[in-house]
Order: sequence, then C-alpha cells, then structure tokens
Amino acid sequence: MSEQRTSPVSSPLPADLAARLKRDDAGLVAAVVQQHDTNEVLMVGWMDDEALSRTLTTGRVTFWSRSRQEYWRKGDTSGHVQWVKSVDLDCDGDALLVRVDQVGAACHTGTRTCFDGRRLDAVVGDAS
Repeated sequence: MSEQRTSPVSSPLPADLAARLKRDDAGLVAAVVQQHDTNEVLMVGWMDDEALSRTLTTGRVTFWSRSRQEYWRKGDTSGHVQWVKSVDLDCDGDALLVRVDQVGAACHTGTRTCFDGRRLDAVVGDAS
C-alpha cells in the first residue's frame, strides 16, 4: 500500500531545516549516498521531508520511491542496510550527502554501487 508524502507545508522537519530545502516540483531532494570510510559513491536516491525526517531520526536511510510512489527503507527486503553516519545539506539546499555504513550491495542489481561497470567515455581534463 502506498503512503502519501508529507507536503512541505506540514513538514515533520524542524522549521529552519524545512525552509532551507529546495525541492523539485515533486517535493523531492536528491540524496547522494556515500560509504563513510572509503568515500565510495554508492547510489543516488530521492527524499521528501518525511523520508529525510525518518533518516535523521532512525539511523537508517529512507527514500521516496518515484516508481512505486511509496517510502522504502534501504535493506528491509534485501538485508543490504545503510546505517547513517552523517547527513549534510549542500550550499544550495537542493541535494543531500548521506554518509553510511553500507551492509552488502547498495544497488538493486546486486553490485556494490550503482556505478559499477557503467563508466562512460569522456575526454579527461588536466588542471595544468
């Protein structure tokens, strides 16, 4: 059963934090998930105010699934839990950096990260 997302008007977040968030038209903020001790980027998910509140208050990462239109807590069905180590808001308020201790695969395909084996050809720049 789908849950309804909380609108920013009735946000479960502290008012100062809710005011700093810049959400997209669907009320979501991108959440980049990174392994806390290796800095490995694991995945990107989406959070609304309720998902962020759950993440900040439970020690486990919760996302809003755009495809299923429901909340999902990483690891509840797979066992691949993300334990929260820190959460940072970027300077524009439109992205989160969630540092975690990842248990098992982060990607739904079973790979460690959602970026494994998916490198694109790009011209490499040089600062010199």
